[in-house]
Amino acid sequence: MAKIIKNKSAKTAKNVAIIMDGNGRWAISNSLNISKGHSKGVEIVREIVEESVKQEISSLTLYAFSSENWSRPKPEVDAIKKLVIKAIDEQVPDLIKQKVKLNFFGNLHDFGEKTLSKIKDAENTTSNQKSVLDLNVALGYGGRQDIVNISKEIAHKVISKNITIDQIDEDLIAEISSCPISDIDLLIRTGGDRRISNFLLYQIAYTEINFVDKYWPDFQREDFIECLENFKKVSRRFGKRI
Repeated sequence: MAKIIKNKSAKTAKNVAIIMDGNGRWAISNSLNISKGHSKGVEIVREIVEESVKQEISSLTLYAFSSENWSRPKPEVDAIKKLVIKAIDEQVPDLIKQKVKLNFFGNLHDFGEKTLSKIKDAENTTSNQKSVLDLNVALGYGGRQDIVNISKEIAHKVISKNITIDQIDEDLIAEISSCPISDIDLLIRTGGDRRISNFLLYQIAYTEINFVDKYWPDFQREDFIECLENFKKVSRRFGKRI
């Protein structure tokens, strides 16, 4: 069930999402194995999580591995699977200290039982406390597939007469979605590309989008803070005339 968090303040970004793009290109530009780029990317995640806690952000949603990424070379995919386990082992203790709740979403079963077991343990371990930040990690996730799955679930509920057509609304869609957050205030994409790449298609209806030319491993706290400060300067009208 998706957790519905809505930002009542339009002046500060409380629900932030990041497309962490550029790990591979960073590695190539530095004459390194691509796996080194992903490892460096995990280090940057640690810093951005710490800063998110300081900035009193409610939720940070990260695009770690898309449904399309399965088409990448097998050695790279296998390295990412191992890195997920390593990152969980190394970072969960710090997340607990910072009171960060960890959530994973997407087609997690595709990562295998070993990884899935680690994910469940990490979620359970970090849920036993009152969190100051929800850290949502998308693995094997695709926005279009999420919408398809939502549509199928709603159709099943209507056919089985658990709900009526009139009961279908935005709250129901948010509840069924695999994504734990219903509305994103600010979306940041690193790596220089100007596209969404099938991420949170439903949840970013009124999201402010900040494209950053730096590769993710080069993204620093100062860059993150700058994105948050730029958000404060935006007039968010949500279709209204102010």
